[in-house]
Amino acid sequence: MTDVPDITLNNGVTIPQLGFGTFQIDPDATRDAVLAAFEAGYRHIDTAEMYGNERAVGEAVAASGLDRSEIFVTSKLNNGAHARDDALAAFDQTMDELGFEQLDLFLVHWPLPGVGDFVETWHAMEEIYASGRCRAIGVSNFQPPHLRRVMETSETVPAVNQIEAHPYLTQDTVRAYDREHGIATEAWSPIAQGKVLSDPAITEIAARLGRTPAQVVLRWHLQRGDIVFPKSTTPARVTENFDVFGFELTPADMAAISALNRDERTGPDPDTFDHTG
Repeated sequence: MTDVPDITLNNGVTIPQLGFGTFQIDPDATRDAVLAAFEAGYRHIDTAEMYGNERAVGEAVAASGLDRSEIFVTSKLNNGAHARDDALAAFDQTMDELGFEQLDLFLVHWPLPGVGDFVETWHAMEEIYASGRCRAIGVSNFQPPHLRRVMETSETVPAVNQIEAHPYLTQDTVRAYDREHGIATEAWSPIAQGKVLSDPAITEIAARLGRTPAQVVLRWHLQRGDIVFPKSTTPARVTENFDVFGFELTPADMAAISALNRDERTGPDPDTFDHTG
């Protein structure tokens, strides 16, 4: 089986660089999808309270036959639970849903700058981390000003910042800020919901290498240091997305893909998104 490279987080915890995402996978389909991912070789699963499928992820982990220590699981704090007591209660609920004694990584899902003070939220995350029930804590969709506020008012630098990133939204500024402060960058929507797969620059590289466009884009993410977790419920595609370690992109290929940036989001803008539902 292919060995997925590990990224060492700023607290020494290691995370597989390639994982399996569960966003928009129906809870009823999640258990089988995650088991198919395990069968393909994935050992890193990304979920969230907001997705409504944490219980099914936990069931898949329990049914996999794999030792819990072999699997890295991330979940995220829901947007309606930013106040301290709400955040602590939400984490308890996540642990109940997953059926775990310890979570590997817990993230603040969105900063919600117009709703409340995400610094209070981060201090609650620090309490969760100090309890030992979570091996690492981080954030999602945080921009440099959000990160700066957290680090100015806290002892704990986020281990991870999970952001939308793909060839049409390369996020060079956020990634550079993360790197400068020892924060690992994770990429969600890594193929821009499929939008980048027909781009001529990507299809040309794929044809030349005998790879699929999706494999080329995922390889681009891996080579630039992103932690990435593509999502699919199609077993053949789940396997295809895992098969990204038998080839390399040249510096010219990497540059050609990065040059596609147009700052185009498929999801909300973190500076204005304040949805708590």
